Amino acid sequence: MPEVNKATIKNLIEYIAESLVDEQKSVKVTESAKESYTVMELSVDSSDLGKIIGKNGQTARAIRTLVNAAASKAGDKIIFEIKE
Repeated sequence: MPEVNKATIKNLIEYIAESLVDEQKSVKVTESAKESYTVMELSVDSSDLGKIIGKNGQTARAIRTLVNAAASKAGDKIIFEIKE
């Protein structure tokens, strides 16, 4: 089983986002460490923002669920944010 770490989670977010949007080149995930957790912020082209958020936020919620599950497996606390 491959080891889960912050780089793996960042790659997961990028992969999911690139699969959903039209402008794959605009997908960017930035990582910033806070005191007891890490913030991973996804930024995409403004025309693709709706595809990442989804109806009633369902897509964003699903991505957060996957990130939280992977972070839990890695023993980290990661907050996933979408930059508007």
